[in-house]
Amino acid sequence: MSKNIGLFWIKDDFRFHKNLALIEATKKHDHVVAFYLYKKHKFLKQEAQRWWVGKSLEDFKKRLDKININLEIIEISSYKSFFEKLFPKKDICIYWNKTYEPDYLKFDKYLSTNFKINKIHFQIFKGNILNEFEEVKKADGTPFKVFTPYWRNAEKFYIEKVPSIQKSISKCKKKLSFFKKTMNLVEISPKNQWSKKFEKYWYPSEENALKNLRAFIKVIENYANSRNFPSISGTSKLSPYIKHGQIHVETIWEECSKIKKPGVNKFLTEIGWREFNHTLINNFPYMLKGNYSKKFDKFPWAKNQKLLNAWKKGKTGYPIVDAGMRELYATGWMHNRVRMIVGSFLVKHLLIDWMEGEKYFRECLLDYSEANNISGWQWVAGCGADAAPYFRIFNPILQGEKFDKEGLYVKKWVSELKNVPKKFVHKPWELNDEKILKLGKDYPLPIVVHEEARSKALFAFKKI
Repeated sequence: MSKNIGLFWIKDDFRFHKNLALIEATKKHDHVVAFYLYKKHKFLKQEAQRWWVGKSLEDFKKRLDKININLEIIEISSYKSFFEKLFPKKDICIYWNKTYEPDYLKFDKYLSTNFKINKIHFQIFKGNILNEFEEVKKADGTPFKVFTPYWRNAEKFYIEKVPSIQKSISKCKKKLSFFKKTMNLVEISPKNQWSKKFEKYWYPSEENALKNLRAFIKVIENYANSRNFPSISGTSKLSPYIKHGQIHVETIWEECSKIKKPGVNKFLTEIGWREFNHTLINNFPYMLKGNYSKKFDKFPWAKNQKLLNAWKKGKTGYPIVDAGMRELYATGWMHNRVRMIVGSFLVKHLLIDWMEGEKYFRECLLDYSEANNISGWQWVAGCGADAAPYFRIFNPILQGEKFDKEGLYVKKWVSELKNVPKKFVHKPWELNDEKILKLGKDYPLPIVVHEEARSKALFAFKKI
């Protein structure tokens, strides 16, 4: 082992299994220090993620302690200024795994250049993804813009690759401190009471991620059908753990591929969508700040703060929409079918720009990622690559009746409707019984009329 110090830069990779950078650091060095760069400004609008990161660091620190690795948290104003202070240090080797937002990959290139100039040893490893986005292209070398042919090629490419041999993490000789000014974990935890609610539903750790995966595999054969019904546990709920690297998608792939059940391929296709989304934002980075389809730049979006607030607070008068928005606020997560419903309602019933929805999801989602969130919103809005056409407008009443027939999901999150008969739970305005529900008082009247909103949306679309 080398006598110099190995520094492991933690990004979104709070795990031991398939953590290539950490494995290599402990293999090459007797002494390793793990560090996390806390950029306070980044989390000002991502309070939910701040909670998850704080809890993840707490759990990861305990695990690193057991193998004699100190975890140090450094508050920074910019990544560039932090690393520039490291350039004079020659007795270190830095290891990290890639993250796949364009800005981070661009910064990796900057660091690589400057570390070489300053003769600092470093190694960068593949991150939490099956295929590097540059690896899967069409025959003419251009990127895929449609999911189905992309995934057909990407899946085959991954399967045909030589599987990597899993190495284990080595225990270091003793714990060392490296950085002079570090933060206490308490300083990261959000001060507001909102995020306290998450503790009822989540415990961020690698152990819990694997536990969730094992539990999901037991019911995966029903996934193709059950994934659409928010009142039942038909999805994996692995997305926050994947986002923060508590589990590698290769681990998910390997475990699922062992099972010959009908729902497996459908679930792995959802992993494929995540891969596709990362491919899109890196090949078409302008979609991070605007529409993939430029014709939507002319769309006459409405600016109505009152309607936007009603949507955020789950007070639209449409039960399935309100249930989803309240689930989001309470748990930091929302069922995927419901994400499509609430997204469609915002952009096509209220005619509010998808960027407003993306911004709010960024604040509330524990599994927020640029690739998935931005691509998902553009898919719903009809302005993304391989998107749902704009004229596909979800009817929130029919969607509720189809996917929450008994009203169990709605009644769980919209307590005002708990006594409403299932016949009326998705259209309470037809109940006409004030002993059970006083509309406009107990629960709001619809903020728009579906038929009118649909016509208005289609008319607006014709203008672009």
